[in-house]
Amino acid sequence: MFIQTEETPNPATLKFLPGQAVMAGGTADFPTPEDAAASPLARRLYEIAGVTGVFFGADFITVTKADDRQWHELKPPALGVIMEHFAAGTPLFVDHRAVSAQAAHAASDPDDPDDPVVVRVKYLLDTRVRPAVAQDGGDILFHGFAEGVVYLHMQGACAGCPSSTATLKSGIENMLRHYIPEVREVRSA
Repeated sequence: MFIQTEETPNPATLKFLPGQAVMAGGTADFPTPEDAAASPLARRLYEIAGVTGVFFGADFITVTKADDRQWHELKPPALGVIMEHFAAGTPLFVDHRAVSAQAAHAASDPDDPDDPVVVRVKYLLDTRVRPAVAQDGGDILFHGFAEGVVYLHMQGACAGCPSSTATLKSGIENMLRHYIPEVREVRSA
């Protein structure tokens, strides 16, 4: 098995591409070791000293490191853990009910699903923003719309990225304001 790696705009995060599907649908974010309890792969990655975040996308895994660590120290053990996981055919999750509940909670929408502004915001996020963010090893989730403000949550390589504020303000906010006059601002949730 050959696993490719790609740098991301976040220097603390590296994207691992195992050459096969990682998630059948959606994404999974493990910002802490405690969050990784449902995934043997995420747990094993957190066992590597210096790993501070794990994120699964459709065909990639991003690993975030502590600032005091270097990739030349962490990349080989991370590659080993990922290779062993896929070679052994170990399931990605041990408790599919917990993962389904987590996904349902993340997908729950406090706003009216029939609100035309919310529908247009979600459409633009799904068709224009999320594919670009996934290329950088992350994801962006809609968290609400109130009084002209869209609330978004960045995950994976995008969480904590030095350019995330610029992405939210210069990129996403400008696009949403252009297409949807009701949107005045975008904020991190």
